[in-house]
Amino acid sequence: MTNFFNPPLYLQRYQFVIEFIKRNKPKKMVDLGCNDCALLRKVKFHREIELLAGVDIDSAVIREKMYALAPIPTDYLQPGDHPLTIELYQGSVTEKDHRIKGFDLVTSIELIEHLQLGDLDRFSEVVFGFMVPAAVIISTPNAEFNPLLPGLTGFRHYDHKFEWTRAEFQRWALQVGREFGYEVEFTGVGEAPGQDQTVGFCSQIGVFWRISPVSQSHEPEGPLLYKLLYSVKYPSLCDNNVLQRILVNEVLYWSENLKRRWLEETAEREEDTYSDQNTEEEEEDMEGRLAERERLYRSGRSVCVPVARLWSCPRVESLSGNISFLKQILLNDSRVSMTEDGLAVVLAEAEDEDHQDLDYSDAPECTDIRQSVVCTVEEDWGA
Repeated sequence: MTNFFNPPLYLQRYQFVIEFIKRNKPKKMVDLGCNDCALLRKVKFHREIELLAGVDIDSAVIREKMYALAPIPTDYLQPGDHPLTIELYQGSVTEKDHRIKGFDLVTSIELIEHLQLGDLDRFSEVVFGFMVPAAVIISTPNAEFNPLLPGLTGFRHYDHKFEWTRAEFQRWALQVGREFGYEVEFTGVGEAPGQDQTVGFCSQIGVFWRISPVSQSHEPEGPLLYKLLYSVKYPSLCDNNVLQRILVNEVLYWSENLKRRWLEETAEREEDTYSDQNTEEEEEDMEGRLAERERLYRSGRSVCVPVARLWSCPRVESLSGNISFLKQILLNDSRVSMTEDGLAVVLAEAEDEDHQDLDYSDAPECTDIRQSVVCTVEEDWGA
């Protein structure tokens, strides 16, 4: 099937979920039957999501790939505006655990066909009756497409318990919708080659939207049936320590940048061969563009960059919110030298060869993180 579709069918299914996320912007998503976490690894880059969870019965396959969900250095250098927490659980999708309640989006990609028909009712009760998310995406093989798959005999995967036609899937989905208060849209991915469009998509998809209000439950939470295998919280600008680190790094960058440009312009004026009158006119014209409080100046062998000038840098302004907060952050950070009145950042006039790197010592801890992981995704008839 890898060569039968371009892009591969599993990527088309993942892209369908990603496009749904872009349009609807859920904040909390859980992938049931997350397997090797391949979908979660793609979704985590869409930072409108604040809680991303995965559940699978096979703990070994989660443990093998879960480290790829750990933050990378870029996540600390460019943290998101909102927090992101990732949690992975070992457990059965036919069991209720209150930690998977309250999600905006539930995905079940090529999962239900691995359940016994007797477990399907329990799955429906867990997802639609217990979790009651705003939206559910369920994909499953379309049995009508199977004759087009080269070399296929029987089901697409040895572990499949059934494979439904479009009519069978739609009958089940509509019944679930009526029972739990959801409406369903039917679509799919993996179009038939050539002109044969009568068999439908290779993977059929049902998108369930909740139409009935969620009733407030006063039932006790019950036992924790799932085992938490992995949990990590990504850095974000909502964390004051992270915000301060990023803001100071931005200030230091722009301070050096403004200092360098100012020294270059000053040197050019000093070496100018034009008349003193022209030089004075050019200097007055350039300096006149800035208010007095925004002009750089020398103090001994140092260059002073006014905070008011730094405030005009869009990134600095957006991070700090107001200039009083910016001054407070700079005065309290040991990496920044300030004038006595606290109105300017003081830099050595000569270039400083020591670069200020982001400190990772306060990076949030996470469970079971290894240094490096090689992740691969293999495609078979059930992928």
